[in-house]
Amino acid sequence: MVEALAVLTCTVVGLMVGVEVAVALFVNPLLLRLPAGPSLQARADGGRVLGRLMPFWYIGSTALAAVLAAVGWGTASGVPALAAAVLLAGSVVLSVVFLVPINDRSTSWTAEDHPVDWREQHHRWDRLHHVRVAVIVTAFVLVAVAGVGV
Repeated sequence: MVEALAVLTCTVVGLMVGVEVAVALFVNPLLLRLPAGPSLQARADGGRVLGRLMPFWYIGSTALAAVLAAVGWGTASGVPALAAAVLLAGSVVLSVVFLVPINDRSTSWTAEDHPVDWREQHHRWDRLHHVRVAVIVTAFVLVAVAGVGV
């Protein structure tokens, strides 16, 4: 049972990290090189789609890591799983406080109606996203360590 939970947690967190790394390293840099219209349209669409999915994925990942910590408490997996859960919870707070407001604004921008500083706002979102990616990658490593300790 604990082994299955560890595999599930590692899979869910790992897939989320993979999506976020792809966005950070490939998708958004490519979109920022496009002219304003296509760039804004693509990021707005991506923001809407991922904006609906990612809250569940982040909260689910946090919950799975917390359950893994509780179930594995007193074993070698307890502390790394708890640290992963804390980092994932921190990534949720980081997202809600800093990234979501920018994302919410940018989902309505179009080629005809966008702020002058739209690229700067996207760069700010990207910088904050890189911080979030570093946090969730660390959490993923800790979940993997916890899985080995099961």
